[in-house]
Amino acid sequence: MQTNFTEEQLADSETRIAEKILRACVHCGFCTSTCPTYALLGDELDSPRGRIYLIKDMLENSRPATKEVVKHIDRCLSCLSCMSTCPSGVNYMHLVDHARHHIEKTCRRPWFDRMLRHLLGLVLPRPRLFRAALTFSFLIKPFAWLMPVRLRASLDLIPQRIPRASKLVRPQVISSALAPRRRVALLTGCAQQVLAPQVNEATVRLLARHGCEVVITRDGGCCGALNHHLGQNGRALARANIEAWSREIEGSGLDAVIINASGCGTTVKDYGFMFRDDPELAKKAQVISSLTRDITEFMSEIGLQPQLTPTGQRVAYHSACSLQHGQQVRVQPKQLLKEVGFIVLEPPEGHLCCGSAGTYNLLQPDLAGKLRDRKVANIEGTSAQIVAAGNLGCITQIASGTSIPVVHTVELLDWATGGPRPRELSA
Repeated sequence: MQTNFTEEQLADSETRIAEKILRACVHCGFCTSTCPTYALLGDELDSPRGRIYLIKDMLENSRPATKEVVKHIDRCLSCLSCMSTCPSGVNYMHLVDHARHHIEKTCRRPWFDRMLRHLLGLVLPRPRLFRAALTFSFLIKPFAWLMPVRLRASLDLIPQRIPRASKLVRPQVISSALAPRRRVALLTGCAQQVLAPQVNEATVRLLARHGCEVVITRDGGCCGALNHHLGQNGRALARANIEAWSREIEGSGLDAVIINASGCGTTVKDYGFMFRDDPELAKKAQVISSLTRDITEFMSEIGLQPQLTPTGQRVAYHSACSLQHGQQVRVQPKQLLKEVGFIVLEPPEGHLCCGSAGTYNLLQPDLAGKLRDRKVANIEGTSAQIVAAGNLGCITQIASGTSIPVVHTVELLDWATGGPRPRELSA
């Protein structure tokens, strides 16, 4: 794609990167065939190619984001399916993230949008505040019919109960009963530790059972992805993790940083890029990114011990977009489930997003609902007994549309190798 940036514009490093990405695009349109919003709406401007044109025009002319641009960029899920399809290697993730930050700097949204986005960016990354907000939401849920549609959509996703906080939220080192094979840090996350603490608990059990010493660091927390993809500044949260894990590396060392929420994993693996212009943190960030592994990616590397629990259930595997497109981890989760005796089913249209996409199902509930229903229909068509996924957002989204139990992949691996039966399967 031909670009027309001035030398003055290209003096900005962000603009230089955007220009390089734009120039890689050859207008082929392959991306439209796998874009969820284009599949739903059939509008070229709701395809990656169309959004690239809008971003190019906005950045080249150094103009504030218009309502039209905001509408179509906001509709993008950042599922990154287009990156898996693109034959030219266009880094759409970095381009659309840059566009979102430009939008937040130059566009004054309607007051309700500003309030909602601010609240999501403030509350979700902070577990204590999120837990308090969930408690308050139980009080106002009976009055949901009085609220705007998007607030009603948020309340619909609230669980019937809030699990007790896990002991794993405290800084600690969990030793293995076996001779240590690896020393790893675990990102305990933000929303996940409130909504589904059992995922971290299953992860720690699985790692310890396979000879890993697990470190929960002090001062670590949210990876910064939620704020970053809202166009807000998530660098302070990312910096805290980098510093916390770097201290462990400099002290007793780390063999890996383990992530069990694939949306977080995509962002942590991108820390090296995020801090490329920060002389103080660039090298540390690159090291952290190189050590980061999704839990299934890591278990595939070290190997699973023999199955202990009889399984054999039919499991529909939902490949989270951030895992299959963002991290290119596709085979390992399915292979691990097969190794421990599950019958793994792959529903049609597995490349399409379920509609969760971070905060997308809260900000774009109509489109998110249509994508969820499409995903659920494909899953239910397999006659699966269980749905497995590697991202909490996907689990919450899919579970809201089906009666089939939806669990994290790591919970099934933990159960099969000696851990407790997942709670959702015991109901």
